[in-house]
Amino acid sequence: MTIPVEQLSDPAVRAFVTALNANDRAAFFGVLSPDATMADDGSERDLGEWTEREVFSSAGHMDVEAESDDGRELVATYRNDTWGAMRTAWRFTVDGGKVSRFETGQAGGV
Repeated sequence: MTIPVEQLSDPAVRAFVTALNANDRAAFFGVLSPDATMADDGSERDLGEWTEREVFSSAGHMDVEAESDDGRELVATYRNDTWGAMRTAWRFTVDGGKVSRFETGQAGGV
């Protein structure tokens, strides 16, 4: 069962998922702090390069299955044209209403 994006608890995370699913670069980068960072499977990544490859040029999309930590931790089925669908975990740091960091990777037995 998926959680409708508009029902996600944290407003910044909700805006992040909404922009990602709409493939809207301007809205996506608008929800990030200017110095935002990210990691994928525990490795630091260049946010611009990663999002272009894994989100925008490959039609990335999140279907959120569960949230915790006041909406700042998600489990979602993430799919894109490169990798297909996989179960992923996402953790967000939000400062001043903006996402300053996100970490993602394959979800274990969550």
